[in-house]
Amino acid sequence: MNTLLLRLVGPMQSWGVQSRFSVRDTGLEPSKSGVLGLVCAALGVPRDDDATLARLTVLQMGVRVDREGQLSRDYHTALNVLKAGGGIKKTEPSSRYYLADAAFLVGLESEDLTLLQQIHTALKNPIWPLFLGRKAFIPSISVYMEDGLMRGIGLEDVLRPWKYPYLGRGTPPKKVRLVLEDLHGSLIRPDQPLSFSERRFIPRRISVAIVSVSSSPSSTREVI
Repeated sequence: MNTLLLRLVGPMQSWGVQSRFSVRDTGLEPSKSGVLGLVCAALGVPRDDDATLARLTVLQMGVRVDREGQLSRDYHTALNVLKAGGGIKKTEPSSRYYLADAAFLVGLESEDLTLLQQIHTALKNPIWPLFLGRKAFIPSISVYMEDGLMRGIGLEDVLRPWKYPYLGRGTPPKKVRLVLEDLHGSLIRPDQPLSFSERRFIPRRISVAIVSVSSSPSSTREVI
């Protein structure tokens, strides 16, 4: 197996998996549909290219939560909104949730090293702009990690020991959450995309563990 790492850090991120109508939710860590959407943007894959999306969905995903975000809510109003039954609604309020000041280390695992190399190259020079769940939420540092492509190493073996970044304040935590795609996992996320153009998704299973991270000086040289 091979693993590609991405760093997702920004003042605001939103990874909704069950948004409906006027309430836009967010998960507490990146969704697979959101991460693959970001990868598609880097590669320049159109929303209706389901064949390419199918190649990407077989990637196994894991997330190490380096900094838990603060769950926050924005209150929005829109004017002159078209109604499904016809006509126009003068005002439409909505609640939009997001994570403030979160930091994630995301891994994508595959036997197809060529595919991971293509994604790695695209993240360095993306065709379309990258965002963290919503177009207004841009990364504060590059998603691309120069040393992020690991050959012959599986997802968990990369994420667990990877150097913990210096976050600019406070003492690094001793333990963090690790969320891994797992066929036998006890939790379900409805975020495996089948089609972005038709907004079709299916569930996938995950497992969550609390893992130790190194706080040695050599592991805190990266400021995010």
